[in-house]
Amino acid sequence: MMGVQSHPQNKLFHYGINLDERFRANQPLRKVKELIDFEFVYDEVKIYYGIKGNESVPPPVILKLMLLLILYNVRSERELMETVP
Repeated sequence: MMGVQSHPQNKLFHYGINLDERFRANQPLRKVKELIDFEFVYDEVKIYYGIKGNESVPPPVILKLMLLLILYNVRSERELMETVP
């Protein structure tokens, strides 16, 4: 079953962290976020998901992780998952 990416809750667990202040203005991922709307992935992959079973990681999240693998030359998915946080 295909998972759906929900928008984060603004007030729950808010510690006053502003990601816009933590990352430089010319960070390449800002441009990617501006140019690409990853919501198109749902329509592209919906025929491959069943209606029963456990909910998957949302397809846009998977695509974004694969993009990070390429952009940051990460050697494995395991290394990527250790690096992402």
